[in-house]
Amino acid sequence: QVQLVESGGGSVQAGGSLRLSCVASGYTFSGNSVGWFRQAPGREREGIAAMSRNGGTSYHNSVLGRFTISRDRTRNTLYLQMTNLKPEDTAMYYCAAASTASWGLRESNYQYWGQGTQVTVSS
Repeated sequence: QVQLVESGGGSVQAGGSLRLSCVASGYTFSGNSVGWFRQAPGREREGIAAMSRNGGTSYHNSVLGRFTISRDRTRNTLYLQMTNLKPEDTAMYYCAAASTASWGLRESNYQYWGQGTQVTVSS
């Protein structure tokens, strides 16, 4: 059974940084397609960062240059480094993992989801 658990969320001021982590059990991040999504109140969940099996990355325009997705094979952990945070980044953040080669910023690419971690950015 696959379980994904996010951590690292919190409250920061605009311009600050946070690093989100996602630990997996029953699943290996290395060699699989993974991603980060977020959902703000009253909005649809959106994909913001993805990494392919081979390490290719894709980012939503709104976070390009500010957020970085990475994974640590030895710790079996997925990360999202977030810098220069803005109030519009406030959302619940979810990690996602795929059981197929599909990858990218669409929810349909992923079969496994974490429960989310809240990020709140104040101005």
